[in-house]
Amino acid sequence: MRKQHAAVLVLTLGASLLAGCCAGEKKIVVPDIVIAPDASRLEQIAAAEVRRYLYLATGGIPAVVKAASLSNLANASVVISRKGLLLFRDIEAGIPFDQVSLENFPKLYPEDYWLKTIERSGLRHLLVAGGDGPGILYGAYAFAEQLGVRFELDGDVVPEFRVTFAIPELDKTGRPLFAIRGIQPFHDFPEGPDWWSLDNMKAVLGQLPKLGMNFFGLHTYPEKGPNAEPTVWIGNRGEFDAEGKVNASYPASYQNTLRGNWGYAPKKTGEYSFGASGLFERDDYGNDVMEGFVPEPKPGPESNEVFNRAAAVFKDAFRFARGLGIKTCVGTETPLKVPELVRNRLAAKGKNPKDPAVVRDVYKAMFERIAAAYPVDYYWFWTWEGWTWSDAKAEEVKAVTSDLEQAIRAWKEIRPPFRLATCGWVLGPPSNRTLFDQVLPKDIAMSCINREVGKAPVDPTFARIRGRSLWAIPWLEDDPSLTSPQFWAGRMRRDAVDALRYGCDGFLGIHWRTRILSPNVQALARAAWDQSWNTLSKGPDETAGPASGQFLAFKDRAIAGTKEPGVYQDVRERVFGYRLPVPAGSYTVTLKFVEGQIDRKDGRVFDVFLQGKKVVEKFDIFARAGKFTALDLVFRDVAAKDGRISVDFVDRIHYPCIAGIVIESPNYVQWINCGGLAVAGYEPDWPETPRNLATLDFYRDWALSEFGVSIGDEAAGLFSRIDGKLPMPATWTDGPGGIVPNPRPWEEVREDYEFVDDFAEIQTRLTGTATAERFDYWLKNFEYMREVARFGCLWSDFNKAMAKVKAEKDPAAKARLAAAAALPVRIEMAGSLKKIFGCLLAAAGTMGELGTIMNWEQHILPGAFEKPGLELEKILGEPLPAQAKLSPDYDGPPRIAVLSRRTSLEAGEDLRIKVAILSKAKAQKAQLYWREMGKGPYKAELLGSIDRGVYSATLAAPATDIEYYIKITADGREVVWPATAPALNQTVVIFRD
Repeated sequence: MRKQHAAVLVLTLGASLLAGCCAGEKKIVVPDIVIAPDASRLEQIAAAEVRRYLYLATGGIPAVVKAASLSNLANASVVISRKGLLLFRDIEAGIPFDQVSLENFPKLYPEDYWLKTIERSGLRHLLVAGGDGPGILYGAYAFAEQLGVRFELDGDVVPEFRVTFAIPELDKTGRPLFAIRGIQPFHDFPEGPDWWSLDNMKAVLGQLPKLGMNFFGLHTYPEKGPNAEPTVWIGNRGEFDAEGKVNASYPASYQNTLRGNWGYAPKKTGEYSFGASGLFERDDYGNDVMEGFVPEPKPGPESNEVFNRAAAVFKDAFRFARGLGIKTCVGTETPLKVPELVRNRLAAKGKNPKDPAVVRDVYKAMFERIAAAYPVDYYWFWTWEGWTWSDAKAEEVKAVTSDLEQAIRAWKEIRPPFRLATCGWVLGPPSNRTLFDQVLPKDIAMSCINREVGKAPVDPTFARIRGRSLWAIPWLEDDPSLTSPQFWAGRMRRDAVDALRYGCDGFLGIHWRTRILSPNVQALARAAWDQSWNTLSKGPDETAGPASGQFLAFKDRAIAGTKEPGVYQDVRERVFGYRLPVPAGSYTVTLKFVEGQIDRKDGRVFDVFLQGKKVVEKFDIFARAGKFTALDLVFRDVAAKDGRISVDFVDRIHYPCIAGIVIESPNYVQWINCGGLAVAGYEPDWPETPRNLATLDFYRDWALSEFGVSIGDEAAGLFSRIDGKLPMPATWTDGPGGIVPNPRPWEEVREDYEFVDDFAEIQTRLTGTATAERFDYWLKNFEYMREVARFGCLWSDFNKAMAKVKAEKDPAAKARLAAAAALPVRIEMAGSLKKIFGCLLAAAGTMGELGTIMNWEQHILPGAFEKPGLELEKILGEPLPAQAKLSPDYDGPPRIAVLSRRTSLEAGEDLRIKVAILSKAKAQKAQLYWREMGKGPYKAELLGSIDRGVYSATLAAPATDIEYYIKITADGREVVWPATAPALNQTVVIFRD
């Protein structure tokens, strides 16, 4: 950011309600919105959005006025003008405006925005200017944030107390720090885009500009990876028509409830527990493009149809994205894995799919089909995941570089309307992280996701690449803990700082879920525009000490091969170098190492540089010394002509580590205990580099919008306290977000979750209906986490009991022991699962949250509850009692989950609303109420029942901006969505050409 001289208006104005604003008792004064007569589409969209948020903030509906000059405006106005041309031309013509002249008129570059208060003839106006169309849009949303509105991937967070409004004194200019900013939703699990319908995808895309984002990228798994996905089609020329519709393909699918992979067992949703089946209208649930072809289409017309349906979704969604200034990207892995049926078709034509020329032809077909089927801005090639954990064989590297060569040649020959990029789990092969920079043209962007599912920071190899576009991609969440909340706002900040100082011009986040990630998403989005909170040093060359690194300690382990074990009982890991100031001269440098983490050869490999010269290549501590054994490297006659000893490490596999550094000459000695405190004459290391930066300022803003002024500060303190430190009750178990038995006593584990009670305690001071709903969402997720942890302890208790049961040889005694020792724990486990599902169902409202329910039903329960239950039943010789089983019935309060939540439509587009209703008995009444935004009486329409608890409604191409709410009668209660309805409803703005 540059100049910023304004407080958030909702704070400046307080929570003063405008008397009678909802009952129409007095006229609500709001400024006009002014646009040029020839305003562009994005200027008109910006005006519509400002109008929407002024209405939500005040209850008044502004007029949109077209004017060629600002000199004769009759009312205070919000002026929407690209590059401020309306104001600029007036000033140029000699029309005076207070405090604004040609000299202080800022130069606005693409995507920049400027919010500026201007005055003339006693009237105050607010200019919303942008360097281009997207800049205008970002300015409009920055204005909405001044009203207290905040944005998340799943929707808007709007203050529920309406305020009086007056044009404030404001001078705020925004400029992005990264050219590319956005998200990379990952296909493969039900928690992610595998279950997004067209409306779900457009809803997310519509939120990106509000977050200041402009990029949306998708990865595509190849055949047997474990399943081919229909995002990117692979085939031959002549196998698709001019519109990209394919007539030859292969089976491809998105995750669904009958497919069974990634650790998920096939299961019908009608068999789900505790009424969860009411959220799903079909047993074979999955993406709409899969309907009728679950678990996977048959070869032939069915497979063709899945590809064509998917392309139709992307065509509509990506065209919508492009209209908002959002770049889109698709791609699959390299080297290209040609599906078996495609190989067969090639063989039938006498072509060898391993022939580089044939590969090039396949790429030509792929690129031409993409260009015909849907608009994208980039196609990216993903490197293999295995390169994260082990070295790349020479033949693997050759296969990738050869594949990329043919793809680039194909691209150059046909010149499709999109650019190329790389991505993947690593920036380059472990043996040479910068290889692709050396072999690829500079107009190809390079990117990668952070290693170790985001636990590792942004790859410092980015800093060794110059002259091309570079995109860092941190993890907004990791898949091992995919069924649990994860707060990484501080990590997003750290990764943004690193990406910027390494020279990246792109900053994206990989993820699956949406609402549960709102702090992480906001932190990532804001850090792409403003890093004024950063207190880290700019880089290793500008400061003494290490460039990075975290401490690892092995204090309880004996270290062999040394008389100084204390130096080797801790190391600095993930370290990429030290800069150590010394007097000019010649030195002996000793680098001290120990392996205390890796227990195999080739588990940690790195190169060592001294004074910029490589002195050790492919250094493997374990291979040389084994585990917990000291290993020293001594280098003599090291010249320090510039008064500095530079030690650098370049990682190959995993990350470098070091235990100590000794620098000696006749006149100078320095001993450093890397990764630890002072010991045995060694001075302490510099502090470890924080993986998570401070977040209290961030959470103060976030919590204020989520929970309001009554508890905002208290909630911010709690969230900042647990950010980056949440206990994780889930882990990878043949798939994402699994649960394992926890042998620790529950009384001890429960202490890790004291924050849940702390959060619940502040609920009594909460005010407001919407804030109460949001508070309950987070409280239910925290209670869920705690109960999952308890379930893990109970599972361990059950296993211990069953071990004793199995040791008993006499069948009758075994059955008695099972009934006395194992069955009571089983009953506790069933009760725990009831609490877990109660929390899940109380918070479910997005496709990701439905995916978490599938994870429990089809990934966690089979191993943790269903199979152990069958084993216990067999030993008992009789069915388990009802209290040891899971009920199929819903037992909570009635609630509404709106599963397609659009905030904008294109002109001529229908509004499709999909709703799931959870109730003990079927809802007696379910109605949609809607009207033109802010005007007239509501129209009521019955929601149509699809099946079970799922309903839908369609409003045919609304001609005006609208607002709506939903009301149901169920279990003797009336429930509305949103919680603030009908005073404050869901709004939908129409984007016109």
